[in-house]
Amino acid sequence: MASRLEYLIDVLKSEQGLTELEIPEKVEEQEVLYRALQNVRYPAPMTADFLYQQDRYLQEKLVEKGVVDLKDLTPILPNLYLWQGDITRLAVDAIVNAANSKLLGCFVPNHSCIDNAIHTAAGVELRLACQELMQEQGEDETTGQAKMTKAYNLPSRYVLHTVGPIIYDEVTDLERQQLASSYEECLNLAYEKGLRSLAFCCISTGEFRFPNEEAAKIAIETVLQFQKEHPDMVVIFNVFKDIDYTIYQALLKNQCFYIEIADGCNRQ
Repeated sequence: MASRLEYLIDVLKSEQGLTELEIPEKVEEQEVLYRALQNVRYPAPMTADFLYQQDRYLQEKLVEKGVVDLKDLTPILPNLYLWQGDITRLAVDAIVNAANSKLLGCFVPNHSCIDNAIHTAAGVELRLACQELMQEQGEDETTGQAKMTKAYNLPSRYVLHTVGPIIYDEVTDLERQQLASSYEECLNLAYEKGLRSLAFCCISTGEFRFPNEEAAKIAIETVLQFQKEHPDMVVIFNVFKDIDYTIYQALLKNQCFYIEIADGCNRQ
């Protein structure tokens, strides 16, 4: 009897005309193939049975990874956290996805970008929801704006999608403003929708080549300024790479000494 994962692979490869593609025997290889087939699938409705089996599979994978709740974290400043790990594990009101201007997710099979990881963990419905937003908009997403969708199989309630600036040469003032706008628009949209906990990835620092330290300074400055006016907004800076953790940790510890709102911060 075919496993749930084999069923999902069979549906996806049949849908894409890849009926001759053999399903590997090892579960690890099946997982790689499933992700690849999901990554390249264009947005379209899917059968209720597929969605049911997909949701059960993705929820099982989430249990394996482990959900991370705010209570599991220690704030480095009031209502401000730094956490290194997989953003698709965070149980917060919303996580931020560093998207491209099409807002449809990454189509490169098994790519390591956060856009790919979020769409993979959420399931096929996320890409369809993004397509519906873009069809309504009628044009590519502008850099520095934000859109919101449900999170589907993620432990967060929503996903905020923002397009950061792409750096081709030296960073310009416009690109700095665009990056700050990505953070501002996500914060504003989340707050307007009644969300009070938001996890940011390192917008634009990966494939979009914004220098890591300069991007972190912009992120921290923008968030702290927002929190001065909205102190009930909880923000998590989620980093994946060691270099980003080191940068954020140093910058945030420095804030403990130089900003008024830092009273009682935890020096880790």
